[in-house]
Amino acid sequence: MKPKKRFLGPKILKLMNLFPAVAVVGARQCGKSTLVKSLYPDWKYYDLERPDDYRLISDDPLSFFRLRPGNIIIDEAQMFPELFSVLRSVIDQDRSTRGRFLLTGSSSPKIVQGMSESLAGRIATVELSAFKATEYYDAAFPDLYEKLVDPDVCIDQLMDCSQLLDLQQMYRHWLLGGYPEPRITGEQDGAFHGLWMDAYFNDFVSRDIRQLFPKIHSHRFRLLIQSLAFQSGQIINRSTLARSLEISSVTAGKYLEILHGTFLWRILRSFEKNRLKRVQKMPKGFFRDSGLLHHLLKLRDLDSLLVHPAAGASFESFIIEEIIRGLQCTLGSGIDFHYYRTRDGSEIDLIVEAPFGLIPIEVKLGQAPRPRALTALQTFIADTGARFGILINNADRIERLTDAIIQIPATCL
Repeated sequence: MKPKKRFLGPKILKLMNLFPAVAVVGARQCGKSTLVKSLYPDWKYYDLERPDDYRLISDDPLSFFRLRPGNIIIDEAQMFPELFSVLRSVIDQDRSTRGRFLLTGSSSPKIVQGMSESLAGRIATVELSAFKATEYYDAAFPDLYEKLVDPDVCIDQLMDCSQLLDLQQMYRHWLLGGYPEPRITGEQDGAFHGLWMDAYFNDFVSRDIRQLFPKIHSHRFRLLIQSLAFQSGQIINRSTLARSLEISSVTAGKYLEILHGTFLWRILRSFEKNRLKRVQKMPKGFFRDSGLLHHLLKLRDLDSLLVHPAAGASFESFIIEEIIRGLQCTLGSGIDFHYYRTRDGSEIDLIVEAPFGLIPIEVKLGQAPRPRALTALQTFIADTGARFGILINNADRIERLTDAIIQIPATCL
């Protein structure tokens, strides 16, 4: 089967023309190896999870790179952390040559730290996630994202964004998530999706986490993940979480950071730069893949999902992740993501902060806009001077709701 086109591909090719090396990081089984091999099919490929390749590189890395000064892919680079310092000296011997090395790494918070410390200025790092809905259904890259990173775009220019999916496709992707193997194979055999999720979750806890953090209490860590399934999309109180699991608040915080650093969970920090309001400062968090979340909640079909108490929070998190994935595929730089909540209860699901400005985005599972959502957006725009705000919902068309707020259907993402 021909691999599906990944929206991150053109960005990687562009960065390879600008930097000596590029690293593609992300969760296990999200398609990193397939992507990099499809971009450079003629390059030599080495997988550090294969014993022969590991020995070949780790026994004498300097000789390895002297014989292979470029055009190589090194998969699962986190398996050999010393690689980064060696690669620094190799790159510095021929600093002007671009696009020599392509690395991938997964399930390791230390990989990004190692690259930033040893290869600063020499490597560009991008994150590949599981499929966006439009990727899975072989649609074009949504034009919305290039418009959002344009500092000169105005709200009127968002009116003609394309709707690339239908509502049924969007809902199915929300239910099942975006991991390539269970989505593709699961279409032919429905039981495979759940079996794959079981194996993935067990391997993550029993293999990846134990390997990276050998002193971790794996049973309590597993219980924390299962507990978080019922809190995904909510503000996370570490003290309350710690008491329920009989661990310290510090340990609970470390576990959350591990989940974030291994790309399973996203910590969304509070936007605190509105000096006119007292804001909630505790972070929110959610599972990055909605399919894994629904598997942990034992939600097997759309009807069960739509009547579940977690449906609203799950959909909001799913849409936030879709937006983050889309913006990460652009060449926009310095983009940060937050949520916003004041002490008086005014809340906005996502704040995009970047050199092009602030964009507040509210997400609703329903179709009709509610006045409270518009009030929060209007107040934030007035307080911060944001150019416009966006309401994402399941309406059937793009619509200007106020002078500064636009409704965009989720099918445009």
